Amino acid sequence: MKAGFAAQFKYSMIGLFALVSLCPSVALAQDDHSHMLMADHREQTPEQKKQANDLVQIVRNATKNFRDGDDAPPEYVLSFGCVSGGEFGAMGIHLVNFGLVGDGEVKADQPEILLYEPLPNGKLRLTGADYLVLKADWEKKPAHKGLQPSLNGQLFHLFDSPNRFGLDPFYTLHVWAWKDNPNGTFTNWNPNVSCDAFNPRNN
Repeated sequence: MKAGFAAQFKYSMIGLFALVSLCPSVALAQDDHSHMLMADHREQTPEQKKQANDLVQIVRNATKNFRDGDDAPPEYVLSFGCVSGGEFGAMGIHLVNFGLVGDGEVKADQPEILLYEPLPNGKLRLTGADYLVLKADWEKKPAHKGLQPSLNGQLFHLFDSPNRFGLDPFYTLHVWAWKDNPNGTFTNWNPNVSCDAFNPRNN
């Protein structure tokens, strides 16, 4: 299942890469179920704030050696172009570790995806991490029965099916550990991220 999902995910990304290569500024809009567009402004308890800060620190510790895209581990590969949400900002470039995708697990120190922003000089700058788990893989494990995936109290967002990727439903969580997001550290679109400098020939 793991290998099959990785292949399905990769081929879907290839299709997206072709689309974004033709039109790098294309806005890949989300519906209400697939991505939260607004921040959650509910007041957090001190414990919730601590858990959130701890998760950001875990991501930083796990990715601090990959701040420059040239330093990303070889198992993390560019799977599609730069994802822009127009007025909502962007997610940027995703480097995906297919060895971690589809295993039915989420571990804070092992993100499935590294998030980068393209720079005018052709380099990539790390902005955060993205966690992804296929819904069916998550739910088939007895320990996960009746539970929505979460890390440090942060619930994952569900991409239902059908979706733009042509995939079965999956859960995802963005953590903007290296670039401030005024809409929230765990909100999917970041208005401070841009795809304007993306050049598929360089990336």
